[in-house]
Amino acid sequence: MKKIPFILLATTIVACNSKSMEESLAKITYPETKKVDTVDTYFGTEVPDPFRWLEDDNAEDTEAWVKEQNKVTEGYLAGIPYREEVRERLTELFNYPRLSSPRRVGEYYFFYKNDGLQNQAVIYYRKGRDGDARVFIDPNEISEDGTVSINLLGASKDNKYIAYSQSEAGSDWTTIRVREIEGNKILDDKLEWVKFSGADWYGDGFFYSRYPEPEPGKELSGDNKDHSIYYHKLGTPQEDDELFYRNEDNPNLYHYCDISEDEKYLFMYAASGTDGYETYFKNLEKDGPLVRMCRGYKNKTSIVDHIDGKFIARTDIGAPNYRLVAIDPANYDTTAWEDVIPETEETLTGVNTAGGYLFASYLKNAVSAVYRFDTDGSNRREVEFPAPGSAGGFNGKKDDRTVFYTFTSFTYPPTIFEYDIETGESELFNRPELKFDPEGYESKQVWYKSKDGTEVPMFIVHKKGLKQDGKNPTLLYAYGGFNISLTPSFSTANILFLENGGVYALANLRGGGEFGEAWHEQGMKLKKQNVFDDFIAAAEYLIEEGYTSSEKLGIRGGSNGGLLVGAVMTQRPELFRVALPAVGVLDMLRFHKFTVGKGWIPEYGCADSSRAEFDALFAYSPLHNLQDGTKYPSTLITTGDHDDRVVPAHSFKFAARLQEAHAGENPVLIRIETDAGHGAGKPISKIIDEQADIWSFLLHETGVKSLKSEAVSASASR
Repeated sequence: MKKIPFILLATTIVACNSKSMEESLAKITYPETKKVDTVDTYFGTEVPDPFRWLEDDNAEDTEAWVKEQNKVTEGYLAGIPYREEVRERLTELFNYPRLSSPRRVGEYYFFYKNDGLQNQAVIYYRKGRDGDARVFIDPNEISEDGTVSINLLGASKDNKYIAYSQSEAGSDWTTIRVREIEGNKILDDKLEWVKFSGADWYGDGFFYSRYPEPEPGKELSGDNKDHSIYYHKLGTPQEDDELFYRNEDNPNLYHYCDISEDEKYLFMYAASGTDGYETYFKNLEKDGPLVRMCRGYKNKTSIVDHIDGKFIARTDIGAPNYRLVAIDPANYDTTAWEDVIPETEETLTGVNTAGGYLFASYLKNAVSAVYRFDTDGSNRREVEFPAPGSAGGFNGKKDDRTVFYTFTSFTYPPTIFEYDIETGESELFNRPELKFDPEGYESKQVWYKSKDGTEVPMFIVHKKGLKQDGKNPTLLYAYGGFNISLTPSFSTANILFLENGGVYALANLRGGGEFGEAWHEQGMKLKKQNVFDDFIAAAEYLIEEGYTSSEKLGIRGGSNGGLLVGAVMTQRPELFRVALPAVGVLDMLRFHKFTVGKGWIPEYGCADSSRAEFDALFAYSPLHNLQDGTKYPSTLITTGDHDDRVVPAHSFKFAARLQEAHAGENPVLIRIETDAGHGAGKPISKIIDEQADIWSFLLHETGVKSLKSEAVSASASR
């Protein structure tokens, strides 16, 4: 059952160190950004918003501003002497076959494969475990620039059909289509204005979630309301779809559903945002009513499956580290719930079923541990992994005898294993071959104290034999929010930085889910400053321990992590040399007014709701805490013109204000990608271009004069 929906050829490279080059890089004339007389009043406090006009993504003056900013950014980046060498090395690194874990649908196995530099992974299928692989869908044939992405959704219970979503230019908006599997024939069914949805088959069709068609011109910025569940009968037009559920009294809620494997129950979830949700069930056999089992939006209870007459559910009710319980649908009061897997000191991050067993995934100090249980919670058996790292998968059906999972760590590329459910043995299924030798690198986990004394873990990755002399270019990355856990994972793009002597650090800040709901709550709403304090303390640790210095330290984060970078660079601008906020939430007073931003209110609070929440948000909102005459870090803001998750207006306004306030000579730039969104579905060509610019900027601004030739020649020899 799924979870509730809510990542060179030359042997020598010579850098241009001429004085004229450095002078040209230092001289930047930023585009003039007009200001308007707009002022909002919050609980008696007047807050100017002079760049409000940049919120209109369809306006001609916004389009002109974007072009001018990109022109300035491109001009600066083009002056970095090794930018093209960085791009060439990244192209080489990305050029290797990448496969996903197979997914069984009846007799067929589906998987994604990218041969190396294909813009989008191709979906293949084969009949039987060892049949010939055939192309099922190739997104690269749909769009020349690779900006159409495809995601397989649910398959019909008779395994004849499979639904899939199609997204364009990185937008969250998707269109659901259906294909007959045997003949690979696309059907006429076409469901539009879908967002945050699966396809949950039942009978002659499936349930899915969608919004009403948005107002023309507001598709990428308008406030989305009335997220509703519909039932689509195969072979009928969308206008005939039956409305299953919509909350007329609260149009801001999100709604999702799921069907038990035995098709006896439908489970529905109603969420006020990205945190807690209400849980409902409906007896499909008896066409029973929709029953609310868990009331309120504080907690999280998700049904894993219906087994032996009871719901098996993962919940944080009475268990901040989560537990697995059995619930009798005839007596679903929480006092009657029975523990199947009690809460432990480790965080229970998810539970899947396959082959008649439970697979429980845990985090122990931000590292994966997975155990196989009988369905009553007995006979725990640990899945053995090759090293400390991250594992995901273990999805299957009751009649499966094997399941697939992917394992990865900082120096262990994503590798697929096939797990024999009865014997507990793992067999290598696919290991990628990269032009990279992981034996030359090491990773470690350290603990440091935050401002209030809280112990926070951090992973540090670098070349073996690194000198802790404070002279190493270092990148500190984190997220710190929404109960999201950061665990050891492999990044192809990070290799270039590491092989050039870089230190990569990943901090597990409060606000994340690494240590359960209590850890998450310590970084929410009025306690959000804890997240920034944790990040600042991580930077100070790296400096104190000699890994780097302020002149060599860069910080990076995306989305909520972009907020993190924006907040700490305004609070401690002298601590960092480079800031890389990506698709960030940077205007904390107005984030809830665009697309799905209101869903983040449970995490952040709302400036319109109370004086306390306004004060807290105003105190750290990156846009509102930039101070005139301050020397800020060298900054490269990145966003996409089709980002309808965190609308680009956040980045536009922040860039305009930063350029106005900044007093130093180091660059503060914004890179705005066209036909790109929040990150998902971005084609490889755009990924390489963006990563080349980011790493070139980071290396240049931290004082790296040339790329290390040994990294290039070593990779070419393998």
